[in-house]
Amino acid sequence: MATAAPPAPSSSAPLKGVQPLRAGEGHSFFWRRLHSLSGIVPIGAFLIEHIVSNFEAINGPLAYAQQVKFLNSLPLVRVLEWTFIFIPLAFHALYGVYIAVRGRSNVNVYPWAGNFGYLMQRVTGIIALLYIGYHVWTQRFSGVNLPEHPGAAFHKVQMELHNPWILAVYVIAMIATCWHFAYGIWLFAAKWGITPGNKARKNFGYVCAVGGTALCVLGLIGMYAFVNPKYANAPDDVMPAQPPGIVLPAR
Repeated sequence: MATAAPPAPSSSAPLKGVQPLRAGEGHSFFWRRLHSLSGIVPIGAFLIEHIVSNFEAINGPLAYAQQVKFLNSLPLVRVLEWTFIFIPLAFHALYGVYIAVRGRSNVNVYPWAGNFGYLMQRVTGIIALLYIGYHVWTQRFSGVNLPEHPGAAFHKVQMELHNPWILAVYVIAMIATCWHFAYGIWLFAAKWGITPGNKARKNFGYVCAVGGTALCVLGLIGMYAFVNPKYANAPDDVMPAQPPGIVLPAR
């Protein structure tokens, strides 16, 4: 007796893993591409630079002040600041919130690594957004104007971190931001087709985990410098302005 042929596999079967971004998906393709890229360059590049610059605090208030002075003496620094930091950061944050609001996570039903990563990427993104908004306001736009008074930079951060609650927020935010960046690199490579296949993505995941952890440790060490008893009660300004006509002798 003839037997019925097995049914052909459905062409609508769900795809496994992170799917690359593809053209032909409307305007969302362009905006998601731009959102993904902006998280690596320039925002990710700035995050690395910012953590490395803050690490200079381990060498004391004067060394940190000199680093702040150097950064603020770069040509067209305000244009660079808005073009490559504030505007890309605002776009990445706002579109990221849009994606998070429209997305759905089933981590409570299917607690797989991919779903957990999806959820944590959204959670850490919100934490990073709130922290960056607070940090930029307090350190850049309120209180002592650090671009004009770089010598006050160490003292300003030190006074803020003397509050244990603020210090706890900084530590949590550092961990969340580095997670978000490291997992974002992994997603970038997967969605842009740089790491095709599960094996390549798994191996690259280890690279991202090590890199993100190293960046986080670097940031936490730099943060500790501001509460290190060695530099307790740092001067209000280690580079005070001198009266006209008075020049300090060279050291």
